[in-house]
Amino acid sequence: MLAATLITTACVSAPPSAPHSYNYSVLQQETGDIHKIKHVIIIMQENRAFDEYFGTYPGADGIPMQNGVPTVCVPDPLTNTCVRPYHDPHDLNEGGPHGSNDAKADIDSGKMDGFIRQQEQGRKQACVNSVDPECNTERGKPDVMGYHDAREIPNYWKYADVFVLQDHMFEPVSSWSLPAHLFMVSAWSAKCTSSNPMSCYNELQNPQSLGMNPNKGVKEVPPIYAWTDLTYLLHQKNVSWAYYLDEGVQPDCENDEMFCDPKPQKVSVPQIWNPLPWFETVKGDNELGNIQPLENYYAAAKAGTLPSVIWIVPNGNHSEHPPALVSTGQAYTTSLINAAMESSNWNETAIFLTWDDWGGFYDHVTPPVVDENGYGLRVPGLVISSYAKKGYIDHQILSFDAYLKFIEDDFLSSERINPKTDKRPDLRPTVRENVAVLGDLKSDFDFSQQPRPPLKLPVYPVNGTQAK
Repeated sequence: MLAATLITTACVSAPPSAPHSYNYSVLQQETGDIHKIKHVIIIMQENRAFDEYFGTYPGADGIPMQNGVPTVCVPDPLTNTCVRPYHDPHDLNEGGPHGSNDAKADIDSGKMDGFIRQQEQGRKQACVNSVDPECNTERGKPDVMGYHDAREIPNYWKYADVFVLQDHMFEPVSSWSLPAHLFMVSAWSAKCTSSNPMSCYNELQNPQSLGMNPNKGVKEVPPIYAWTDLTYLLHQKNVSWAYYLDEGVQPDCENDEMFCDPKPQKVSVPQIWNPLPWFETVKGDNELGNIQPLENYYAAAKAGTLPSVIWIVPNGNHSEHPPALVSTGQAYTTSLINAAMESSNWNETAIFLTWDDWGGFYDHVTPPVVDENGYGLRVPGLVISSYAKKGYIDHQILSFDAYLKFIEDDFLSSERINPKTDKRPDLRPTVRENVAVLGDLKSDFDFSQQPRPPLKLPVYPVNGTQAK
């Protein structure tokens, strides 16, 4: 295991204790084979679109082509040309801005033609008085139109070959990382004026207060996240969970900018990719200790004591968030998956791998609209499990809400984060797990098959990436 080379050195706390006991035999009678899965691991990477990573994967709903040539293009306002998607061998990508306004402009009422324009505008805005090295890079082809394939991301394509690729996984919210991470744990993004859940109101772009105070010298006030998140329901049913944080820095900008100074990412420091410490439920349930450094994940996997529900979040270097290297992110993700496969928990584990938002990169599919928050643009999605179907492409419409739905069906007798039933009423516009268009992840599994053996892949495969 190459964890030591992939994890930022940090003070390591004690490994988590063994998960609480859980009566799976009773649940098996209620809802069936899904309860062969006793550990759900959600690995959240950063800022890649489906067409960028799997747009040429055989059988997937990828880049429209004829005779191997893309039939779609996006206008480039600087050259007055229309740029087709192209193979990009570079390991370092720039991407584009990816806030709610950028999502709207990229989608452009279904034309899907705003990507280059937004990249150019974002670059111009970010490079005013900036010393970021990207601002001094000579512009070549707009890399938001570039795509990778098995030459650059062989492990990701191998997982698709052997397990399940989801080609209609949409970001649940039409916005950037923080709202996406909030949806990942709570199916909503909001702002609250007090610790009362009913004080929370819908917020698509700026659900945080940090950095928003215009009065110099006034102490910034951290946000209050008072609405219900999934950990509240898990705690009520005594289901173990952990949020493993890859400590270091996080680079995502709060104001739609492409380049900004990185901020520290630590278990004890709430941030964009680490929002759970701001939730009133997590504090009220005395479960801040469930937010742990990533080293504890590797220790729990090795000991066979993985919690029932796991989120794993990268640091900036491992995230694939531009300008982080694609190869570094793939190596980190492979090490996480290898650790689960080496664990005695492997035969009971489902891994859901996805990317939090599209990062400004091109995708040709218009997202469905389920409410005022989204869906957002398509992102890659993979299911890796001993019970996953082999070489299966799931064409269902999905979002991160499907992860919550699967967890609720598996561990909570299908109880939803629903203000009418969870005894914590809030003003969320939609119970997302119940949206009619949302697919069911159980379709990605064959629980009648014998558990499949692990597929350990090299952390650093030979590939065709190039330095930019």
